Amino acid sequence: MKESTAGPAYRIETERLVVRCYQPSDASLVKAAIDASLDELRPWLPWSRHEPMALGEKVKLLRQFRGQFDLGQDFAYGAFDPTETVLWGSSGLHTRVGPGACEIGYWVRSGHTGAGLATEMVAALTRVGFEIERLQRIEIHCDPDNVRSAAVARKLGYAHEATLRQRLPLGDGRLRDTMIWTLFAADYPQSPAAGARLRAYDVTGQRIL
Repeated sequence: MKESTAGPAYRIETERLVVRCYQPSDASLVKAAIDASLDELRPWLPWSRHEPMALGEKVKLLRQFRGQFDLGQDFAYGAFDPTETVLWGSSGLHTRVGPGACEIGYWVRSGHTGAGLATEMVAALTRVGFEIERLQRIEIHCDPDNVRSAAVARKLGYAHEATLRQRLPLGDGRLRDTMIWTLFAADYPQSPAAGARLRAYDVTGQRIL
């Protein structure tokens, strides 16, 4: 395998998913997935309270995601079926938790939960985060009542470090508790995430993992 010109990973292929950088042309697929999943997303994800969003606004949002990705500011990924005609979920390596670290967020489309897709995409981004981005720490944040999200973190070897009380605004004036799950670079090689099977490619299409 040739040495990559540079990260980040623009495209990741797992056993069942194509996890890649969003394009503005994905707007209709993203809107369809979110609109079909609002009942499941709203209890946990504050941004979902602003949905459904008009298609034109979704295009603007994906242009912003792509710009941030290209500039190395934040890395939002769509998780598509192998034909890339249906969005099955979304994830990201988000740079909001300090230098040398990222937070992985994720959601799965209604009708596809319970099949291990969240675990598959989070494992892939964990490998990319440590092996391509050379992060020192990756975090997962979730509501204590979101047992499915917490199960993903636990399954992949993340350690529950703390539950912070009344920290995340829900958008209706209330604050929710947040669990913090962490995996450090030193512990990553022994974690289940390290065994994730994938192929990752840079912006030129060259394989980097």
